[in-house]
Amino acid sequence: MTRHVTVGLDNSPGGPAAARWAAGEAALRGVPLHLVHVQEWPTTPEIPQTLTQSLVERYEALLRDTADRARRDHPGLDVTTELVRGRAVDELTRAANEAEVTALGSRGLGRLLGFLIGSVSLGVVAKTRSPVVLVRPQETDATASSEVPSGGRPGIALGLDVSHPCDPLLAFAFEQAARRGAALQVVHSWSLPATYTYAAILDPDVGSGLGQHAARTLTDMLRPWRAEFPQVDVSETLVTTPPAGELVQASQGADLVVVGRRSSRPVGPHVGHVTHAVIHHSSAPVAVVPYE
Repeated sequence: MTRHVTVGLDNSPGGPAAARWAAGEAALRGVPLHLVHVQEWPTTPEIPQTLTQSLVERYEALLRDTADRARRDHPGLDVTTELVRGRAVDELTRAANEAEVTALGSRGLGRLLGFLIGSVSLGVVAKTRSPVVLVRPQETDATASSEVPSGGRPGIALGLDVSHPCDPLLAFAFEQAARRGAALQVVHSWSLPATYTYAAILDPDVGSGLGQHAARTLTDMLRPWRAEFPQVDVSETLVTTPPAGELVQASQGADLVVVGRRSSRPVGPHVGHVTHAVIHHSSAPVAVVPYE
């Protein structure tokens, strides 16, 4: 498998945004960009051949124009295109599994309401074995480019659950921060177990001790990654509030929010409630990274 970045392209407002993000990411990684559009309509006698041909020509033109723009924006970038027929979720999942990272567009409802993520994007996120980045339509200006360093602000926000090993998630976040020259804010939410509630009322130090333990656990988990990426400015944020809300707040002005999806759940493809909330309400692109 060759190294490349893929973007699932359509004519929705999020399509060009995803393509621009993916082109910047491919340029940063020094790998080719692959544009994919999936024809999902059936070919039957009820659908006139002239209509089918017209749609094919329209999407071929979309792929061609998008590829030309990526080459103009990033001279020397190798860009390929693919027009395939099939079920969009299946074909995009296949393409995503062959890529280092895949970008998909998401229809926006505005900064306050957040994402209205389509069933195709959510289906790909839930099934793929590789990271998928969801990009809002307004993430097309220069400040949201995949290439722009953060200038000291928390350019990458990472949601981390210290109770599970998640090396792929940490690797993706640290590599993104190092590649962009961005700071990395790591957010971890902890809470008292239900059995501690009464004890915490009687002795407030119980909660303080558990908070200190959570902080030490987070620091210990990050220590080897700090050593591997000494150039990355890392900050640690521990909260007792729901993690999704903290990550949505951290997304304000961020370059990217990184969240995980456990791929070993016995119930099949699934997006956890925190990840689901973040991808619906983040004001920045959201990378969903699967891990065991």
